[in-house]
Amino acid sequence: MVKKEAVEKKVYESKSQGVGGEAEANKENVPSELFLKTQVSCRKIEMGSLEMLSRRTLGTDMPVMAQIRKLMAELNNPMSLAQGVVHWQPPQKALEKVKELVWDPTVSSYGSDEGIPELRKALQKKLREENKLANPAVMVTAGANQAFVNLVLTLSDPGDSVVMFQPYYFNAYMAFQMTGVTNIIVGPGHPETLYPDADWLERTLSESKPTPKVVTIVNPGNPSGTYVPEPLLTRISKICKDAGCWLIVDNTYEYFMYDGLKHCCVEGDHIVNVFSFSKTYGMMGWRLGYIAYSENLEGFARELVKIQDNIPICASIISQRLALYALEEDAGWVTERVKGLVKNREILKDALEPLRKENVKGGEGAIYLWAKLPEEHRDAFKVVRWLAHRHGVVVIPGCASGSPGHVRVSFGGLKEEKMRAAAERLRKGLEELVHHGMV
Repeated sequence: MVKKEAVEKKVYESKSQGVGGEAEANKENVPSELFLKTQVSCRKIEMGSLEMLSRRTLGTDMPVMAQIRKLMAELNNPMSLAQGVVHWQPPQKALEKVKELVWDPTVSSYGSDEGIPELRKALQKKLREENKLANPAVMVTAGANQAFVNLVLTLSDPGDSVVMFQPYYFNAYMAFQMTGVTNIIVGPGHPETLYPDADWLERTLSESKPTPKVVTIVNPGNPSGTYVPEPLLTRISKICKDAGCWLIVDNTYEYFMYDGLKHCCVEGDHIVNVFSFSKTYGMMGWRLGYIAYSENLEGFARELVKIQDNIPICASIISQRLALYALEEDAGWVTERVKGLVKNREILKDALEPLRKENVKGGEGAIYLWAKLPEEHRDAFKVVRWLAHRHGVVVIPGCASGSPGHVRVSFGGLKEEKMRAAAERLRKGLEELVHHGMV
């Protein structure tokens, strides 16, 4: 029988890696009721058959979006600036072609574990020409999150150390937790730019024994909305290579760059890149992503297939066909839609003015702004619930990304008219919060 106390300790340990990667013993570092809900659920299960449940999943954070959806279900006419989605659908021509395939028996069957050959070939061409990756091998997955889980299972073992940077992507953190990687070292971002601290990383990898197995970054950043400049990305890659650890780079928002900034990739036998169709082509519900890695990695593809065959077997065939047809659109299809988000970004920046300009970061890449709340309102989930119930607007609490006292605001999911309405709700809520508190 697993004791309740042991499970609760596990929950707190999984969230208590500080900015410098040192575990804190006190429970004050577990932010807000967001994570306390995990503890409460453990108590309820313990009354029945706790010993039959996995300690790995009991020690894993509750998905923040699942909690946000539950919160929204309590409201009348909520406006969401929460989930990372875009407001457009896949290219019309691609959808029309897919409609013709629904009676084709091949789309109802299994395909190659790695992805249909035509799509993989098209992706390799894209990776060489756009991302400047010379020798890419590809595995198509059911979304970028599944790609990341595949990599965690392939590259790490329970008890390994891994490195992330604050604020981290919550689903990546959970992927480590649920696979038994509990020594998650969370490094600092620069206080002004939120860039990963390469000096800290170099010290951590050289001083930690054994060396952490995996370092992961998101570029452009989720939830930060910033990006990693090429010189810094190259340096991080070299630090990882010299230390003998893997570097996973999540490039989900590769096309979402603003103000003349450019996304870049790095490659090497120690690097695995993750990509997604969800945001670029509005294919969130079609669930399609892919992994790109060096063809020189001996045995890597074989191990990936073991994981892939036991999770989805293969990504949805009709989704893969849609992706193939979407790639036939010229680059302008994507860039024009991304340009259209700049207005949304500015609308939300104006709405966040009550928090003061210096407390709002991001907007350089991806679809997010990252805002610091007043010091007296560090319980971000409490603020999120208050904004939702009193002002009808929903955002993501920063405690889900290891950063109490912050919120993530998405400017991708609404067209301009609705964005203005949501922004007005947010502005009114923040003005009230700053001047009168959560009344």
